[in-house]
Amino acid sequence: MNEPRIQPVEAPYDPDIQAAFDRVMSGAPPLLLFRCVARNPRVLQRMMAGGLLDRGSISLRERELLILRSTARCGAEYEWGVHVAAFNAKAGFSQAQLADTCRLPVDAGLWEESELALLAMADALHEQADIDDDLWQRLRGYFSEEQLVECVMLAGFYHAVSFLVKGLRVALEDRAPRFPSAPESAGSRELGRGCS
Repeated sequence: MNEPRIQPVEAPYDPDIQAAFDRVMSGAPPLLLFRCVARNPRVLQRMMAGGLLDRGSISLRERELLILRSTARCGAEYEWGVHVAAFNAKAGFSQAQLADTCRLPVDAGLWEESELALLAMADALHEQADIDDDLWQRLRGYFSEEQLVECVMLAGFYHAVSFLVKGLRVALEDRAPRFPSAPESAGSRELGRGCS
C-alpha cells in the first residue's frame, strides 16, 4: 500500500471531534479513517450523521454482506477488514463466506437465496451503477421497498467510503483482517487489490 496522503489527527482532539468519535466508537480508540477525515471537521460530522450502521430495516447480517461485497469490489481492504473485525461476531459469516465476498464468481453453495440476490445487487451496482428489471424482481421476492431503498443506499455509501479510504491511502488497521490471499477454486478470481 502507498503512503497515507492525509495524516490522522492526534489526541488530544478538539471537543467537537472527540464527541463525534465517542458517538461512533463507544469508548474504543477512533479508527484511522475517522482521524483522517477529522482534518475537515465538517465532513467528519456529515459522515457520522449519514452513516447507516444503526438498526435498520434489514438484518445486521444482510447489511454487512452488502458492505463486505461493495468494499471488496472496490478493492477497499481497509474498510472490508474493519467491518469483518467489528461485526462478524454478530453477522456470523464463516471463513469461507468471508473469503467468498472477495471472489468472482461467488460460490452459490455458501449462501441463502436472499443473500445471493444481495450479492448480485452489489455486483450490478458496482458494474453498471444500476439494477436490471430481472434482478429487481428477484430482490422484491425477498425484500420490501423500504428495505430495498436501504440496500441501494448502503451499497452507494460504501462505494463512497471505499473511494475515501483508497483515495486518502488510509493505513490498514492493525486489528483488522486482510483480504484473503488466493482463491480457493480454480474457476474464481480474487477481487481484492483493484476495482473489479
